[in-house]
Amino acid sequence: MKLCRVFTLTTAVLMIFLLSPGWRAAAQEGLQRRIVRLAELEIDPAQIENYKAALREEIEASIRLEPGVLTLYAVALKDHPNQVRILETYAHAGAYQAHLETPHFKKYKVATQGMVKSLKLLETDPILLGAKGQ
Repeated sequence: MKLCRVFTLTTAVLMIFLLSPGWRAAAQEGLQRRIVRLAELEIDPAQIENYKAALREEIEASIRLEPGVLTLYAVALKDHPNQVRILETYAHAGAYQAHLETPHFKKYKVATQGMVKSLKLLETDPILLGAKGQ
């Protein structure tokens, strides 16, 4: 009986917290702290397979080793495999800065330097970030 009351009280407190405007404001603030970037790259068509291998290695290491790297999605435009887009999501600005200093990112930059014909980084303001588990 005592355990049931404790469980009920805990559930009530949790529901009040989750439904309160303060919690929603904190969640919104967390969203605004996120760093979301879109990179537009043009890759030398003769080196696209080497570029994809280097990018795959860099993304896998970033996701595995860096808690502040939330997502890294790389895609190529249909019918234009040398036009690559990367959607990057970081927990906060410090996570992005730390990412730039990692050995695996620096290795990627050096390895792909002669492969990337152009790079454009687009800053964004997150509106809504949603994902399902894989």
